[in-house]
Amino acid sequence: MAAFQQRGEDLESNLNECSKLLEEAQERLQVIKARNEVDEAELTKIRAEVKKMSKDKRQFEKMLEEHKNQEKRLPWNVDTISKEGFSKSIVNMKPKEETQEEQVEKHKNFVEKYAKEIRHFGMLRRYDDSQKYLSDNPHLVCEETANCLVVICIEYEVDEKHALMEQVAHQSIVMQSILNLGRALKQDPRSCFRQFFSSMKSADRSARDALERELELLKERVQSCARMRMEEAREDLEEEEKLKRLGPGGLDPVEVYKSLPKDIQRSFDEKNVEMLHEAINKLHPDEGKYHLSRCIDSGLWVPESGGDEDDEEAD
Repeated sequence: MAAFQQRGEDLESNLNECSKLLEEAQERLQVIKARNEVDEAELTKIRAEVKKMSKDKRQFEKMLEEHKNQEKRLPWNVDTISKEGFSKSIVNMKPKEETQEEQVEKHKNFVEKYAKEIRHFGMLRRYDDSQKYLSDNPHLVCEETANCLVVICIEYEVDEKHALMEQVAHQSIVMQSILNLGRALKQDPRSCFRQFFSSMKSADRSARDALERELELLKERVQSCARMRMEEAREDLEEEEKLKRLGPGGLDPVEVYKSLPKDIQRSFDEKNVEMLHEAINKLHPDEGKYHLSRCIDSGLWVPESGGDEDDEEAD
């Protein structure tokens, strides 16, 4: 009975794997057909591959159907008559959808709890090591880990640690591929990550190229995000420095200096008060008053404070 059940499980596993490979081959076939210039040799090869896997899939389906029919005809014994009729109660209720705030909080708590384990997984290079680590830490097989690995990639790219970014990006693609496999098979990804690593070890060139293309696309997105983050940081720093420079009237002395006439700029460069007076006197009174007021409000010019006589003289 144990051998019979194991055969059924193997047939289901083989059928699922064959279906997945057939879908991938059909996708590659569509991509080749969509090209402007079609390589007839490659097209013929892919068509033959699709035909063969379609045949294999039909054979597995037939074998699995025969196996199920044999199971129905088995004589009753302690194994066949002592199975549970129901292993759980099913209530027809739609699961409550998490709000965005709940999802953010869930992601934050997960990353805080498993940050060390996620970073360790990101540094693994061999498929065998990754499979063993996930076997010991199956809770890491989730969207939160994949998202956290992308964030780590961006951090490394911002710090210009490009080699580390590429390493973690590869592990991020590995994790995302495992999640995609789980969705395709409609299984918990924690139950099929071994299947992913097994298939990658024996994968042909086209499958490895597909994974490499996904990796290159991810690296491009990471580099784009890193550039945006550095640009935002630069703008924030410039804004902070600008706020520190603001004069008593709230104006930026750098911007005010750039707007001044050349003669007034030269007087500030040479710190020559007499030259400043001469430059202002050459202007129309209203224009001279405008520029002098902006110099005072930006802190470029600090008039001496004194009594009424001094104020009148300053005016």
